[in-house]
Amino acid sequence: MNQTKDDQLLLDKKELNKFGYAQELLRSMGGFSNFAISFSIISILTGAISLYGHGLTYGGPGMMGYGWPLVALFVLLIAAALAELASAIPTAGALYHWASVLANKRWGWYTAWINLIGQIGIVAGIDYSAALFADPLLSDVFGYTSTDTTILITFVVILLSHGICNHVGIRMVAKLNDFSAWYHIIIAAGLVVTLAFFTKSDLQPVSYLFKVGETFSDKPYALAFLIGLLQAQWTFTGYDASAHTIEETVNPRIRAPWGIFTSVAYSFVFGFIMLAFVTLSIKDAGAATAADNAFIYVISEALGGTFGKVILWLITLAMWFCGLSSITSFSRMMYAFSRMMYAFSRDKGMPFSKHWAEISKKYRTPAKAIWLSVTLSFLLAFIDYIIKMINPDATYGTLIFLTAVSVVGLYVAYGIPIFLKLLAQRKGTFQPKHLGPWNLGKYSTIISVLSLIWIIFISIVMMIPPNENAAYAMIGMMVILVIMDFSYYRNHFEGPQAALRTSKADLQKRERELELSSGLGTGSTTSI
Repeated sequence: MNQTKDDQLLLDKKELNKFGYAQELLRSMGGFSNFAISFSIISILTGAISLYGHGLTYGGPGMMGYGWPLVALFVLLIAAALAELASAIPTAGALYHWASVLANKRWGWYTAWINLIGQIGIVAGIDYSAALFADPLLSDVFGYTSTDTTILITFVVILLSHGICNHVGIRMVAKLNDFSAWYHIIIAAGLVVTLAFFTKSDLQPVSYLFKVGETFSDKPYALAFLIGLLQAQWTFTGYDASAHTIEETVNPRIRAPWGIFTSVAYSFVFGFIMLAFVTLSIKDAGAATAADNAFIYVISEALGGTFGKVILWLITLAMWFCGLSSITSFSRMMYAFSRMMYAFSRDKGMPFSKHWAEISKKYRTPAKAIWLSVTLSFLLAFIDYIIKMINPDATYGTLIFLTAVSVVGLYVAYGIPIFLKLLAQRKGTFQPKHLGPWNLGKYSTIISVLSLIWIIFISIVMMIPPNENAAYAMIGMMVILVIMDFSYYRNHFEGPQAALRTSKADLQKRERELELSSGLGTGSTTSI
């Protein structure tokens, strides 16, 4: 018997109700839309390109030939481990909810806050990347000089545009995310074809892509190579967005896990091909790393000024799409971050939780959580801007700081539920019967162990000089969390388990209220 969409929506709502949550968010995303948001947040046209100079400076050409595949391999393992959990526990809280279910609400509380820290860094990092590309291009058009201040202003404009789009509604954002996924593929392919066609006689030999031992930093090559991994590691973040939007996805136990895994897999393949052609187009690696923006330098030298600028504008637009998806998530990111914040507030995990957990009755989106996401992302970049104004001799870059913070925060948050799943399996509290239809079978344990080893390793690497400021930031934030543990957590946080006490009648009442007030009347909120 074929199942209709309405049947599936009703089934999805019942599954969510089992966890004690009403179907408050509009469930309208299909499998491609779920994949698209993570693929857009990963955005090879953002991470791989904005930190291209960082990777080239520290690891040389070999960073693209060896570093990218190395990171991608381990990230695929992590994505698989997270996908398995998403299928088992399909709620928007994702990481923090998984940790709460597998252990207790304190584990969930810390996971949520660490994830929030990483999400703030990723939204800020994505939109700051877009500003770094957009502001110099705009300065050429309008005749002003690009400075740290004008870059910050451009960053704010981009951030605000993402907040507005996410506020207006999931349907529009879902369509833009779908378009963004195709846009990323087309632009990446177009860049490869353009470089291959216009520079075919000047391309470096393929062996150049795997050239190791050459660094343009003051570090020994082995250490420099590790530092350069930030380029790839930051690119492969935010794919948990597919889990954060799980309550907006139809047939989430299957589609969200595949969204997590395939977004990483496709990003690896397309990203490697793109980076290979960009790197083989380099005429002078030393001059490229000495330039203000290595990628812009390489493209301009390879394609010429005018044509190169057209390509750069197209890439900047891709970064805008990436930021949109990020806020959608709190954003990797506006989209995923706000959904995660919404879910955390729903369980009273944040001060003024009732306020942040409110859903816009008109748009069925977590509007207040979206604008809190925007504000916190701005503050992280603004604080760094003030520090650099006070200390203009600072040698670190704002983007490097933001990306390192986001990598450490996000991957530690990724690692906690994976670790807790292993503990629960050992204790017998998480058994095969608790798994969803998307699972790793007998390979689950080894994949989880390897994932944890890489997370611990890369988190340490991301905080060694010149990224020590990321370590200071994480330590400071952890101190604040410990203080909050005593001042807020003990008296307010209910955890997702509290939702299980919600009656079926109360859930249905909440769903009817939202359905009537929004006028959207979808099968996702039909009564049982």
